[in-house]
Amino acid sequence: MTDSSDKVVEKQTAEDATANPAQQFIPQPGLTQVQKALLYAEEVAKTPKMEAVEDIAAEDALPEIGFAELPEDLKAACGRAGWDDLMPVQQKALPYMLARRDIMVQARTGSGKTAAYLLPLLSRLRSRRESCQALILVPTRELAQQVAADAATLFEGTGVECIAVYGGVGYGAQLDAFKRGAQIVVGTPGRVLDHLLKRSLSLAELDTLIFDEADRMLSIGFYPDMKDIQRYLPRHAIHAAMFSATFPQQVLRLAQEFLTDPGRLSLSDGQVYVSEITHVFYEVPAMGKDRCLMRILEMENPENAIIFCNTKADVHYLTAVLSRFGYNVDELSADLAQSRRDQVLTAVRQGQLRYLIATDVAGRGIDIPGLSHVILYAPPENPESYIHRSGRTGRAGAVGTVISLVDVMQKMELERISRQYGFRLERRELPSEADVAAHAGQRLTTILEARLRAKDSLERERMRRYVDLARAMSQDEDQALLLAMLLDGAYQKAIHAVPPQPAGRAESRAENRAEGRGGQPGEGSEHPEGGRRRRRRRR
Repeated sequence: MTDSSDKVVEKQTAEDATANPAQQFIPQPGLTQVQKALLYAEEVAKTPKMEAVEDIAAEDALPEIGFAELPEDLKAACGRAGWDDLMPVQQKALPYMLARRDIMVQARTGSGKTAAYLLPLLSRLRSRRESCQALILVPTRELAQQVAADAATLFEGTGVECIAVYGGVGYGAQLDAFKRGAQIVVGTPGRVLDHLLKRSLSLAELDTLIFDEADRMLSIGFYPDMKDIQRYLPRHAIHAAMFSATFPQQVLRLAQEFLTDPGRLSLSDGQVYVSEITHVFYEVPAMGKDRCLMRILEMENPENAIIFCNTKADVHYLTAVLSRFGYNVDELSADLAQSRRDQVLTAVRQGQLRYLIATDVAGRGIDIPGLSHVILYAPPENPESYIHRSGRTGRAGAVGTVISLVDVMQKMELERISRQYGFRLERRELPSEADVAAHAGQRLTTILEARLRAKDSLERERMRRYVDLARAMSQDEDQALLLAMLLDGAYQKAIHAVPPQPAGRAESRAENRAEGRGGQPGEGSEHPEGGRRRRRRRR
């Protein structure tokens, strides 16, 4: 039931027509992720192209700040974290944050950007005001946990509480934190939107809005959720900022839908389109290497990838194994006719194929836009091949990851290549089957939560007839396998299947983003039927 104030808000929203139809778009209840994605695309296509955000002009620039110049409360917070100096990103960004200027800060991972936006909150948050005053949106649950942990250290003893909000876990702890009046909410878009729809979270007293890893927050998978969250922002002016390692052109344009007259602060000598490739290796046993690869794929969850093998026999074998396990894969080797090669590459470029398994026939001269990962099932036979293989990702200013599977001797050769070409290697521990099961379980829970949000009251009523059956089946080991079969089917469809139709691709990515992992896809954005909407923020 809608009260009179809601009617006024709805009327005001309808009257707030602007030249940007994407900002006015409100999806109808009950639409699927695919339908919503297509409708958003249509609306955004009608939107006039905005100019990209430019670097801050010299006459508008603020001087850097040193540790000695910090206010005493910020120095005390640094002391709690064990810092006696500021990092470059903090020296440059803090003056703008303290001056409440909307800004886009480009800084590499690990550069100290989290503190650059947390420290200024000390002077503006009111511990006695038990409401959300700062909202920090992040793309993954892991980053939400990390930011919340940093905030707990910096704000220790101040009476300010921070809560990490993400899908795949129960609502209890998050609801309790809201009831206590947590002043800082760090969350992934899907779960934050879920709380806004349930009215368990209010942004009426919001003062600061932060987008961390903004390039991923404004990706095609998160953008609909971001626009929905924007409608719950308060009518009064708030301070907003974006932080990211890279700012692609489309992000520089979309930023102006969320920020007011923003400037861009680059910490890479003006090179915003930094091609960042992370070089990773896993030490794996020679036997069971294919199973190790599947575990790595489940944990890394690439948007798409080329998996390089040294022989055609390995390409054929690995393609058969991964395909049988449910992955969306195809192969590319010298055995294929040119017409077949072109067909496979077209499928990759159009997003119809998620994993391409190939020999070095795909290592040179092939440009696949947006390729997130390159995986070396076997190290190349020479250093030059490593560079050519890794060059398939991180193109045109994008970020990318190169993963190598090596044994002890191969690891030594890989380290020699890294020294020769001057890139840093990151070692990661091979996940266990238990790790994979727990990770997949969290991801699937979030996907199902997103689907549940889309159900109307009649659909939920119909579902309740099976609750007792589900409880009974879960108590019997044999029947529990039936539930596991249904869950596995839902997981495979949402995570691994990439239908050939473009719309199907959108659905797959949208559901995959329910895990909240980067490149991988948000937490759903369907609105339950009858849910009230608040007036969107006018910037």
